[in-house]
Order: sequence, then structure tokens, then C-alpha cells
Amino acid sequence: MKINLKTKDQITQMRVAGRLAADVLEMITPHVVPGMSTEDLDKLCHDFIVNEQKAIPANVGYNGFKKTICSSVNQVICHGIPSANKVLKDGDILNIDVTVIRDGWHGDTSKMFLVGKAQPHNERLVRVTQECLYKAIDLVRPGAYLGDIGAVIQEHATQNHYSVVEDYCGHGIGQVYHEDPQVLHYGKAGSGLRLEEGLCFTIEPMINQGTKYTKVLADGWTVETKDGRNSAQWEHTLAVTSSGVEVLTQRSEESF
Repeated sequence: MKINLKTKDQITQMRVAGRLAADVLEMITPHVVPGMSTEDLDKLCHDFIVNEQKAIPANVGYNGFKKTICSSVNQVICHGIPSANKVLKDGDILNIDVTVIRDGWHGDTSKMFLVGKAQPHNERLVRVTQECLYKAIDLVRPGAYLGDIGAVIQEHATQNHYSVVEDYCGHGIGQVYHEDPQVLHYGKAGSGLRLEEGLCFTIEPMINQGTKYTKVLADGWTVETKDGRNSAQWEHTLAVTSSGVEVLTQRSEESF
């Protein structure tokens, strides 16, 4: 495992990319309404990144992926492909995952959206999943372990009678989109890589209402829950600082 620690100057550049990614999610929020297709949302995000931000949508062309965002609705866990045929309905839940490249550096983030009038069981899933992410971020500091992150996510999810997807995980990030280390969302506290200043990575828990098991659809990208029950995910890109953590993709409604 090759770990690329970032310098303060490099983190400054990552901060710019992270801010741009957060801005995309803030821009798209008022457009996530019943009647909008995920293709519509994708085009808005693409045009905003390219024309307004003068940046690069990292997903376009990544391993053959053709769209700017991943749009994962209801039982889709991750990597949902935007489509004109996927029109949002009242009561849907949606994850939009976006990565922006600026000057070679990546900012990767995702947010859950409640479409129209939320059903209480979906609202709870979305809230608890966000709590899993925030509890994990609270533990990030020099001297902590990656296992601490996985353990607190798993504990909070299972206490709320949900399951943690184990087939997909967070990752190191910088000039490379996905690099070491892998950041599992389950595990044992005090185990795994010891965190140190300059380590940059994502935490992106995927939490299911039903079992943890997944299936990949015939398109080779879309990942769904095997039992058809709903799933939620939130993601931030983080940098370990000398005293704690900086959330590089923090949105304006958040405080850390």
C-alpha cells in the first residue's frame, strides 16, 4: 500500500477542488423535485462545472462512465447512471455523487435528497446515514486509526437496525481519483492504518434498510440492494491536519 501524504500547499489546491464540488451540490439542490429526470440533473451539473467553474467533471470517461454525476435513486446504492427515463417521483430518495478536478486535484462528495414529501422511514434512513458520516469525521485526527472510522459507522448503523454495505468503500484521493488507503465503513476500533497529517481520503458510508448484500446490474455500473430495500449514502473528502481534520467538501449548511 502506497500512501501519498499531501503538503500544505497541495491541500490548499485540494481545498479549491473540494469547494467546487460542494458548490455543485448546492447549485443542484433546488432542481431536485418531482418531474425532473436524472438526465436533466446531470446536464445542469455538467454545464455548471464546465461553463461556470471552468473545471473538469471527473466522472466523464472514467473507466467508460459517460455522465457527470452518479444518480442513485431508492434501492440503488451507488453508481446510478443518469437517464432521461428516470424521472423523480414524490417520495423518492436520491444520492448525487460528483467529483470535480481543478488544476489536477480532485474534490469528491455526495449528498442525499428527499424528493417532494418524504416518507418517515426514508427520512430516518437518510438522517442516520448522515449521522454515521459525521460521527466518523469527528474521530479523524493524527493518531487515530482507519478502524475507528469503520467501527463507529457500523455501530451507529446497527444500533438503528440498518446494515452497512461492505462491497464498496471510501478511498485516498488527490491527483489520483482513487488511491490508497481503502476506507472501510465497518471494522474494529484501533485497527488498520494510523492516521497522520497530510493524509487525504473520503468517507462515504452506504447504509441499507435491509441486508448488506448488493448486486450489479447489466449496465456494469449500477449497484442495487439485493433485497430491493432502500439505501442511503453521504460522502466528504477530508484532510488530516496537525490538530484534527478539515472537511474539504463542506457545504454552507454544515459546520464542523
